[in-house]
Amino acid sequence: MAVSKHRKFKRSTQIVKIFANHGFGALMDRLGILKYLKIKMQTKEFTEREISKLSIGERLRLSFEELGPTFIKLGQIMSTRPDLLPREIIHEMEKLQDAVAPFSISDVKEVIEFELGDKLENIFREFKEKPIAAASIGQVHRAKLLSGKAVVVKVQRPNIEKNIELDLGILKDLADFVDNRTKFGKLYSFSKMAEEFETTITNELDFRLEGENAETFKVNFKDEANVIVPDISWIHTTSRVLTMDEIKGTSLKNFEELDQLGLDKKIIARNLANSILYQILRDGFFHGDPHPGNIMALENNKIAFLDLGMIGQLSPHRKNQFLKMLMGITLKDSKLIVQAIVELDAISESINMRKLEKDIDRLRDQVLSVPLSQIKIGEVFNEIFDLAFSYNIMIPGEFTMLAKSLITLEGLVEKLDPDLNVLEIAEPIAGKLIFTLISPEKIGREILSGAMDYGNLVRKFPSVFLNFLGKVEHDDFTIQIKVKEAERYAQKIDRSFSRLSISLVFLSLSIVIAGTIIGLSLIGMEAADFIMVLSMILKGSLFLAAITFAALIIAIFRSKRT
Repeated sequence: MAVSKHRKFKRSTQIVKIFANHGFGALMDRLGILKYLKIKMQTKEFTEREISKLSIGERLRLSFEELGPTFIKLGQIMSTRPDLLPREIIHEMEKLQDAVAPFSISDVKEVIEFELGDKLENIFREFKEKPIAAASIGQVHRAKLLSGKAVVVKVQRPNIEKNIELDLGILKDLADFVDNRTKFGKLYSFSKMAEEFETTITNELDFRLEGENAETFKVNFKDEANVIVPDISWIHTTSRVLTMDEIKGTSLKNFEELDQLGLDKKIIARNLANSILYQILRDGFFHGDPHPGNIMALENNKIAFLDLGMIGQLSPHRKNQFLKMLMGITLKDSKLIVQAIVELDAISESINMRKLEKDIDRLRDQVLSVPLSQIKIGEVFNEIFDLAFSYNIMIPGEFTMLAKSLITLEGLVEKLDPDLNVLEIAEPIAGKLIFTLISPEKIGREILSGAMDYGNLVRKFPSVFLNFLGKVEHDDFTIQIKVKEAERYAQKIDRSFSRLSISLVFLSLSIVIAGTIIGLSLIGMEAADFIMVLSMILKGSLFLAAITFAALIIAIFRSKRT
């Protein structure tokens, strides 16, 4: 859908003014963004509030809240990038979880009736007008189907797709400008980040994908009685309306209610930690935003995961890298951690690897020197990402989301059970899964895959070889072999040959002289005569050696010139 230039300029101006009013106008002016967007502003418009006592993170959060859903979602994703942003800003971005006011029931009805093609009363026996939750993209209402089954209905905000499309276009333009016109673009690919953000938020706009995520979770935890995922009512679900079973439970935000219901917070903490660690380490498919509002505690201390729109996925290769990093932390082995970082393909060629290893060693001494039961995964990852930031290392997005999930998990587990350490739970899980990497089944699959590759090679070899023979027979076929630094090696060989030639000449003369001396001694010559003859032979030999040596030297110099 095309966006008019007038609408884009109007929104760009609004965005700039809101950031300016929160103290970022001077920064945008220095970066040249105002000139690039052709927006003229009076200096006083963006300098009056720069003396505010609010921190940069607080002012950035307020700007995002005022700019609406797209920027709120951007801030939430930014909170997962400790490799790019300081902790103070990360902390403020985390506050954007529930910062949006609900929209009217009339808008809710309009969206549902348009999407499901019928009147609201013909779809639901009962529909609660007051939402139980409101977020940047949609809000949730309780309802009952015509069958009487209790459900919750997530409804997308009206016109949000158009607004997000407009904001995404502006953000991509700004990212391209920063990449090509400022020094920051040389360090980080903001255009790539903008593309990743576009993919993430576009996926979240399609509620059917969230339903599919829920189905995947149910399959992954079908044998886990302590983990509950709501069923999806697919006939009442579209890209803008999601209907699922209502789960009766208590949000993990309500700690007092957990105690009142007699639930065991220690068991809940362990179930939660085991679940998320298995999501990451076993499945490579994990909840990307496991904050307390998205998790409920049920009877018998079971847990339920809600809001599965933001999901992290790890390829088998990425899972292996994370396992290696986790084992490096567990074993306090800095080399394993460095290897895992290198294998992330996040390091540029200009990085001083020896210095990085020393800094990781220092990190190990500072953070990993305590007993295993006291190591905090969140603290370790924060330190690693701070170090990465100082080296301009770009950590892959799925890894930063993974680290964010672990950090959130650790904070929540600590509140539920201060004596439980997430790393101690992760260690046996990681150890068990590492053995699956060298299991007979996995090795057998790799051998089978290799055998198939060799089979393809054997099948293709005859035709390739016949083609090669045809070229040899009919074409002017030549083979050129180029040895690296061949000239330098040729010079070395030439010098060695010269030395060998000289040595052979002197060796030959020595043999001749020695033979002559031995022959004279055998014929019984008088001593005086023997000395005289020997003197003549030595003089002649030396003369001959001098001539031969001179001729050899001249030949060597001539060969070097040609």
